[in-house]
Amino acid sequence: MTHPFLDLPPLSAERFAAIEDRVARLLDTRQDVLVTQGEALLPLEGAIRAAAGPGTVALNVVTGPYGQTFGNWLRDSGATVHDLAVPFHTAVTAGQIRDAFAEHPEIDFVSLVHAEAATGNTNPVAEIGEVVRERGALFYLDAVASVGAEPVLPDAWGVDLCVIGAQKALGGPAGVSAISVSERAWARMAANPGAPRRSYLSLLDWKERWLDAGRKALPHAPAQLEMLALEACLERVEAAGLETVTARHRGAALATRAGAVALGGGLEPYVHEVADAAPVATTLRVPSGVVAAELVARALADDPALPLAAGGGALAREMVRVNHYGPDATPEVVRACLEALGRALEERGLAVDPAAARDAAAAAWH
Repeated sequence: MTHPFLDLPPLSAERFAAIEDRVARLLDTRQDVLVTQGEALLPLEGAIRAAAGPGTVALNVVTGPYGQTFGNWLRDSGATVHDLAVPFHTAVTAGQIRDAFAEHPEIDFVSLVHAEAATGNTNPVAEIGEVVRERGALFYLDAVASVGAEPVLPDAWGVDLCVIGAQKALGGPAGVSAISVSERAWARMAANPGAPRRSYLSLLDWKERWLDAGRKALPHAPAQLEMLALEACLERVEAAGLETVTARHRGAALATRAGAVALGGGLEPYVHEVADAAPVATTLRVPSGVVAAELVARALADDPALPLAAGGGALAREMVRVNHYGPDATPEVVRACLEALGRALEERGLAVDPAAARDAAAAAWH
């Protein structure tokens, strides 16, 4: 059989490097950028295991489930870890980071998630970066959910290791990711005897065999379809303009939040303050007596394509997540999600006002 995805010519090193350069432009960074051949957990774990080890003293900020994962990796690498956990309905502050340094001045590594799509919060990375830079610590950032939905600026913010993925706000594939790496981070990895080598997790292997070799020959066969999809995704963002793409996500978040409040039925924003709410996804707390997973199931019964999901784990009982990212960051999708949630709440005997929700969402978008 023939198919447009079959029998493609091999992806050249030149084209692979050009895609990396486009990622660098997206992040407005002069740091080295590697496009890694796997979902973003690959560079997220690889960077921690390369840059942290015995002797590392890490401040690990926990504002959602990924922060918890990073703490586990850091401890497994032999680092001493101080967790700074804040309620999932809020964000960490630069003041809290400063206080943590005051209590543990030996901290030399800070790990942070920019936006937690799972809980709907976002953290003030620019302000936090100033504190981390003052203390000279290495700054590791998970920007997988935030890139494309809000600014991500590793150089301006002093981020040494910044990981992104394309599957959310950029509207691209999940099977490929990228990381920007500062010179300080490369030096930390090179000095770490426990950094992965001869391993799929090894960033140092990629550096030596790809970056240091002038990006002339790929170390192994790339994930061709994912790379082509990433290239197409970046082209689409460039054509629209990154500011336009982030504005769509900001509008979707504000519209969803305002519409949910006006809808009634007991729905409330899970993240209390607008400033702490992530543009990539909006989380909502369901009323007492309603199970979020059941409400979502009913809302999806009429239109399974709506970007609605219940919270993960224990949050499946109390949280609804509206994943208005990528192609779903539109007024039409937001309106359809609110209408579906309204019908599901109404079936449970709760009073809702769909017209007020539509009006509030439309007003908030503008």
